[in-house]
Amino acid sequence: MNQFRGQHILSVNQFDRDAIRQIFQVADRMAPYAHRKKRTRVLDGAILGNLFFEASTRTRVSFGTAFNLLGGEVRETAGMATSALSKGESLYDTARVLSSYSDIVAMRHPDAGSVAEFAQGSRVPVINGGDGANEHPTQALLDLYTISKELQFHGDNIEGMHIAMVGDLKHGRTVHSLSKLLSLYKNIRFTLISPKELAMPDSIIDAIDKAGHRYTITEQIEGLVDADICYQTRIQEERFPSQAEANKYRGKFRLNQDIYTRHFQSKTVIMHPLPRDSRADANELDNDLNLNPNLAIFRQVDNGVLIRMALFALTLGVEDIVEKYDCEVQWYSNKQNI
Repeated sequence: MNQFRGQHILSVNQFDRDAIRQIFQVADRMAPYAHRKKRTRVLDGAILGNLFFEASTRTRVSFGTAFNLLGGEVRETAGMATSALSKGESLYDTARVLSSYSDIVAMRHPDAGSVAEFAQGSRVPVINGGDGANEHPTQALLDLYTISKELQFHGDNIEGMHIAMVGDLKHGRTVHSLSKLLSLYKNIRFTLISPKELAMPDSIIDAIDKAGHRYTITEQIEGLVDADICYQTRIQEERFPSQAEANKYRGKFRLNQDIYTRHFQSKTVIMHPLPRDSRADANELDNDLNLNPNLAIFRQVDNGVLIRMALFALTLGVEDIVEKYDCEVQWYSNKQNI
């Protein structure tokens, strides 16, 4: 049974283990299309309204790519200044208008709760692409999907794993949403590493604790020799009252090959929601990790397209007929033979 058809995707609180399993099963089936081995026209004639009122590269482009790969078309709005919101239009009115042009909307906005407010006025399903420091449900799903795949490769699974979350845990919506999803599983060990001023919010700690998981809060990279996942985050400078305040924490936690070798086991998977801050005074994930086979940051990006394709298929109710509209991708086959 498809519980997503016609529904908004606004929060990870909507998901249980069965829902996650269904999303992941559909995502697995999207691989041939994402890898350009086949095409599908199942959403031919459908339009995605890709509304990004806050800066984004990967999320915005991957939503559009995912919809195109299912045969649909994309119309984009990028930036607050170019929209009628800058003229005082309400989110409700914006939703009533723009949803009339689309069959589904993906939206990012800098204010917490804004996407849910927009959804109240929308005539079509809305998918949350990030609302301020609140949530990022599709990122959490692709992160969990990546964790599952990476652990399977090493003969492990999510339940019983040890995850270290490092960096700006206060403002990092990706770690908030991921922690909530992980709380659906059993016997997870969390090591939460951040300056005390940027610690994980109490509400997330309470959710972890209520689920019966173990957690350690620390300001030091320590006790990680058995960590299965190291999830690094950048300093969310856009959430700070000033650049000077954000700069106090820039470069506080860095990971390079030497630190990795000294503090982690050889199979610890390195993750980051991107963008990684590669400026000299930050350098969260050093370039000397680029050849480390356990650096999964670009596999996360690839998995994001699969997850978003799955959510489009499920929300628009075409998950069972995707293969019916298959066709060959001649240009890709020819290119591969050159």
